[in-house]
Amino acid sequence: MKRVVIIAPSEVTRAGLEAVISSGPDLVVAASSPDESALDGLVDVKVDVLLLVLMHHTEEALSAIASLSEQAGAPLVVLTDGFDPAWSGAALRSGARAILSSEATSAEILLAIEAASLGLLILPGTASDTLLAEAPTQVHSPPAGNAQKLTPREMEILGMIAEGLGNKEIAWRLDISEHTVKFHIGSIFTKLGAQSRTEAVTIGVRHGLIMI
Repeated sequence: MKRVVIIAPSEVTRAGLEAVISSGPDLVVAASSPDESALDGLVDVKVDVLLLVLMHHTEEALSAIASLSEQAGAPLVVLTDGFDPAWSGAALRSGARAILSSEATSAEILLAIEAASLGLLILPGTASDTLLAEAPTQVHSPPAGNAQKLTPREMEILGMIAEGLGNKEIAWRLDISEHTVKFHIGSIFTKLGAQSRTEAVTIGVRHGLIMI
């Protein structure tokens, strides 16, 4: 089980994030607090991911990211409002591994936690080019087993599944039949050993096949 610590100023927000994390198959909330006191008493407990809600893009927020990252020895997933390229780049350098919109879906949050725990970077799709220039270099091991055998088309469809597209939307975008899409998805599931679309995306992120 991966232990997640939640730090969010709003009690309502914390309750919502606790519910999201509890829905993850291998995640558990280790602590939840409005501030760094969430780490109190966890000295002998391994923290896998810190989920941090930041409302303002300030120098103080960057200092908090750096301090929490060092204190916990764990990657940070940051939920924040709006997008500031300079601040987001500095946040990545300070120890954040994922930067998500505060309006991110439950699935996006769960996938970001999984990816961050594996050392992957999760960047806003519209900001990837800007942030990648600021991000530390990542070296990924090649995917193992049948994951290596995904065809270019299957990789493309897996990426679209990660975007939340349904079969009809994928078929329309690729100009292929819905039946063909279903065939490719079945093949993806078989090769990745996945039982659902979410699990397939999670495995894809884990092996570095896709980035959300």
